[in-house]
Amino acid sequence: MDSLRSLSIFYLLVFAPTCCFSLNTNGDSLCPQFYDHSCPQAQQIVQSVVAEAVARDPRMAASLLRLQFHDCFVQGCDGSILLDSSKTIVSEKRSIPNRHSVRGFEVIDEIKSALEKECPETVSCADIVIIAARDSTVLAGGPSWEVPLGRRDSTTASVTGSNNNIPPPTSTFQSLLTKFNEQGLDMVDLVALSGSHSIGDARCTSFRQRLYNQTNNQPDPTLAPAYAAELRTRCPRSGDDQNLFFLDITTPFQFDNSYYKNILVSKGLLNSDEVLFTQSPSSMELVKQYAENNELFFEHFTKSMIKLGNITPLTGTRGEIRKRCRKVNKQKDQ
Repeated sequence: MDSLRSLSIFYLLVFAPTCCFSLNTNGDSLCPQFYDHSCPQAQQIVQSVVAEAVARDPRMAASLLRLQFHDCFVQGCDGSILLDSSKTIVSEKRSIPNRHSVRGFEVIDEIKSALEKECPETVSCADIVIIAARDSTVLAGGPSWEVPLGRRDSTTASVTGSNNNIPPPTSTFQSLLTKFNEQGLDMVDLVALSGSHSIGDARCTSFRQRLYNQTNNQPDPTLAPAYAAELRTRCPRSGDDQNLFFLDITTPFQFDNSYYKNILVSKGLLNSDEVLFTQSPSSMELVKQYAENNELFFEHFTKSMIKLGNITPLTGTRGEIRKRCRKVNKQKDQ
């Protein structure tokens, strides 16, 4: 018995750097070294495919970063957003926040295919989403961080959860904060993670109400008049819903704090951007700090991305490791 106990202690000590003993409040265990032995090339493979995708289409960096947010806010970070509809699943891709909007699924497929060749049935689709978001941020000039890993994939999706949990671009500050609080995130997380709008685009339909549906059909008074006039030229009162506009008009492909500088001069594109400055003194102060200090923004953003990635993951024997990210392993109708 003593020898068995000694052997157990030996294994704990030897494999401690690889095994994940740091538990969150849900008892789930994640760590950056999760694939060090089972698939040591995993992060390098993800990085390579993401780099090629962003080189082909610079918009893809923002798209892959956004995937993490839209996945983690629904059932936690479980890759549910990747599932296509089937006889038993209604895809989250059909939800109002995701329809005609969320993209990058082909890149995730490409990453998964490469990983399956290297180490079959080992790296989860949920972890791919998290790693790809980090690598996309870095490629756009943003910060890097160690990504805790070890998530497993869901066998379900929730289009209702997607519709209810993801805050729309028309949100008030209090509505935004409530949605974030429900996920265990706080005001600093809200303001820092909103900085992901430093890159990417929004559709005309996402902010049209700011241009026309105010008092006497005038633009939102918190929107700079010249900026509003410019937006109106390509975002009419009706039609052209899918026309794209930079979320950050200053450095649209560079991940930096220009997004916050724009908000300070009433050039936040979405209502959910500008309310960070106009509807809460506390968030206003954070916007000012990030606008003045890019390093502070990067520091808070990385911490908040890790918190976002830790929302109720499936670990241990829960869930599965999908062979293909678009379908569960035992889906009989495909």
